Amino acid sequence: MNHKPKILILGAGESGIGAALLAAGKGFDVFVSDNGNIKENFKNQLIANNIAFEEGGHGQNILSGIDEIIKSPGIPENVHLVAEARSKGIPVISEIEFASRFTSSKKICITGSNGKTTTTSLIQHMLKHAGMDSCAAGNIGNSFASEVLKKEYEYFSLELSSFQLDGIKDFRADIAILLNITPDHLDRYDNDFSKYAASKMRIIQNQRKEDSFIWCVDDEKSREIIQHSRLHQQVYKISLHEKGHEGAWLDGNKIVFNIKGEKYTMTIEELALQGKHNIYNSMAAGISGSLIGLRKESIKESLSSFENITHRLEFVANIHGIEFINDSKATNINSAWWALENQSKPVIWIAGGIDKGNDYTKLYEVVKSNVKALVCLGLDNELLIDAFKDIIPVIIEAQSAEEAVNQAYYLANKNDVVLLSPACASFDLFENYEDRGNQFKNAVKAL
Repeated sequence: MNHKPKILILGAGESGIGAALLAAGKGFDVFVSDNGNIKENFKNQLIANNIAFEEGGHGQNILSGIDEIIKSPGIPENVHLVAEARSKGIPVISEIEFASRFTSSKKICITGSNGKTTTTSLIQHMLKHAGMDSCAAGNIGNSFASEVLKKEYEYFSLELSSFQLDGIKDFRADIAILLNITPDHLDRYDNDFSKYAASKMRIIQNQRKEDSFIWCVDDEKSREIIQHSRLHQQVYKISLHEKGHEGAWLDGNKIVFNIKGEKYTMTIEELALQGKHNIYNSMAAGISGSLIGLRKESIKESLSSFENITHRLEFVANIHGIEFINDSKATNINSAWWALENQSKPVIWIAGGIDKGNDYTKLYEVVKSNVKALVCLGLDNELLIDAFKDIIPVIIEAQSAEEAVNQAYYLANKNDVVLLSPACASFDLFENYEDRGNQFKNAVKAL
């Protein structure tokens, strides 16, 4: 009798549940364990598919007979159970790694500290516009595993976080995109930027010479690492400053795409997404489209017609001449910098949450130029207040989105911008960045 491999899935969020359903569907013996409480809708899916599970803690002999562990990205590598499994020689992988075993779809994979959700969504929009059978998944929308279970797509546009990349072994990107590497999640990497950067670079792990790698030559850390790397795949650069390479660059107000000897251009005014950071995102998406053979007309149409994703520089309302912008997805310093730099009007800045080892000095210049008041939205705002007390004339605290919006509205004048761009994680007051953004929008609409 053949041995039925026993899979342990740690964590019962979107990623864990997707992995559980895929593993069960492929005939594995599956057990799901979550240290916290499992959401009702996820629990119902496990029950409906006869998948055994536990919640509120891990059983004593949980590793007994386990062949492989699929770890959810939110669980740190250094937790005792993971360390114990590795010491016993039990492989620990990510849901991304597991799902990739069951699909032959082409994978366009996007990572970076900032811009990866926008770029993933932009590429998916481009694929759909061109009539491709495609799906966006990974760190956006549904889990990769749950989508692999549904059907065999022609293309996946996969947003991949450093945590997801940490758990890959044989996973291979047909097209890998590295947008940037700036300090983020350093609490998970022993406050060592080089360890975090190494995780991002795993996006090109296992690539073959026929695969493609798109990266931003303007990004300091990416450049530092890549100039000491031996790359054997096809390499394409994006830049606002350097010209003449394979990839895309900016020439005046025009983006020049140069892929395999074919050139085409479009003006930055034609882009649906404005701002310097979105030029990079559009360049990466456009190169991807060319590499998979999309017509240049189709690519340009897609880059012009895309609608921005929610919670990323999302316009909410203009109330009595005061503009409200939801940038809740800005959970690190660089994202907040882009948001602040993108404003041409005086800013009432709503920021704060769980600090991830932020170096706020990187924001000083842009804050000095356009921030007139700071509303600290978090349970512990000490680090934020200390960082800006000598730079921003007015600093106040709030304990809810409603309170923050009301205070910001009181501080703002006509032609000001109220910008929620937290630079921090959301878990002290909110379920996630989406919840924070939605509560912000609801509070604005209630004014």
